[in-house]
Amino acid sequence: MYVTAPAAQATVDHSTPTRDSTGDVDNLGTYVSFGLAYLLGHGSAALSQGDAPVLDLPGWLPMTLLGAGLAAGTVQATRAALRAQRTTTDPDAVRTAQLLGALWVTAFAALFLSVTGLSATVDHPDIQTLLWPTGSGFVVGLIYVAEGAVRRNLLHYALGTWLALTSTTALFLGNPGFYWVLTLAGGGAYALATILERRRPRRH
Repeated sequence: MYVTAPAAQATVDHSTPTRDSTGDVDNLGTYVSFGLAYLLGHGSAALSQGDAPVLDLPGWLPMTLLGAGLAAGTVQATRAALRAQRTTTDPDAVRTAQLLGALWVTAFAALFLSVTGLSATVDHPDIQTLLWPTGSGFVVGLIYVAEGAVRRNLLHYALGTWLALTSTTALFLGNPGFYWVLTLAGGGAYALATILERRRPRRH
């Protein structure tokens, strides 16, 4: 007599948890730092310049506040990008993240050369005061657009589009309206982006 034991077939799941191949980045710290830079840096310039300034502030203070906030935001963006690289196993995604990081250096080097060159060739006393705030907003906006497109982050893409357009539109206004546009449009956009970033679902 033969007894056939039923063979129990175990289904083994060989799948591994998928990770976001684009390296989703948490931009919360970056938005806060850049937002404060816009509100404090451009805001203090708007209040202290023009024909009837509201506050009597030293001329170096607005640029110092702006520079400190932008530097802090750049550090936050770099740390967030490095954290995102560790969440992906795709070498192409890692290389893409590295190229996007190098884009910051290339873009601001080009901005420095363009502003310095125009200052040397165009006889306008306020050209650096106009071009550095708008140029940096334009450059950051376009980098955000590129990062948002690669990472499929619509919030980042929309913020970059807004910054690029409003920063260049501000050139049509005189002082201090120029700084008010940067403060309200740029700082307000970063404040809204900070709120939305906290609610944005992460891809794992």
